[in-house]
Parts: sequence; structure tokens; C-alpha cells
Amino acid sequence: MARILVLDDEKDACELIERILSPAHEVVSFTEEDAAIQYVKDNPVDLAILDIKLKKMSGVDVLEVLRKARPEVKAVMLTGYPTLKTAERAITLGAHDYLTKPLDVDHLEAKVKEALSPEVRIREKETEEITDDLSPSE
Repeated sequence: MARILVLDDEKDACELIERILSPAHEVVSFTEEDAAIQYVKDNPVDLAILDIKLKKMSGVDVLEVLRKARPEVKAVMLTGYPTLKTAERAITLGAHDYLTKPLDVDHLEAKVKEALSPEVRIREKETEEITDDLSPSE
């Protein structure tokens, strides 16, 4: 059972995702960025499902903070307003995938399962190592 954090400024969206994923996972949901960030700093989380459009910050900005606090956390981004620029930035920061609203239940479940699979973790670790090798040294 994975611990999944959901952050969306719409409470209904949080509750929907929680209902979908709760039978198989421990799900904690937040509508405020600061509370979600603090939770991740204080508790291990396997996957963060983050809405792009939030109240104070973008979901991509939240992802950046979460990855600094816990580099191992996986992420799936959600948006009702998809743009190539946002998707590229999210993937660059380590998001596993980028889903559009309205959510398709089967698609969400499949992407969560994929993000949590050991094969994906190994592949992402290898990608991070290659990226680190290609980064200019200071």
C-alpha cells in the first residue's frame, strides 16, 4: 500500500481522487499548498498527485519544493489547462506523467500503478544519473 498525497485547490477533486485510490492506497489530500508541503517534509510519501493551477503557487512550483525535500517522491500532474511549456517543466522536474481533467478513472489508476512500479523507479533513477552526468559542473 502506497502513501499518496493529493493537492488540488478544489475540494471535490481531492475527494474524488481519494475515493478512487483509497481502496488500494493510503491517500491524504490537501487544498492548501503550504499544508501539503509541510506534510511531505514531515512524512514519507510515495506519490504526489498535484494540480497545476493552485491558489498561491503552481503545482509545478510545489513539485520543485517537494523534490528538494524528498527527491524520491514520484509525481503525477493534473490540469484542466494543458500547455506544452508546463508539461515540459513538470517532466523536467521529475513528474512521471501529466493528466488532463476531467479525469478518466481507469487512466488515473493505470498512471498511478505505473508511477509506483519498481521498473519505473529504476528507469527514473537511471535517467537522473544520466542527467546529472550531463549537467555542467560548478
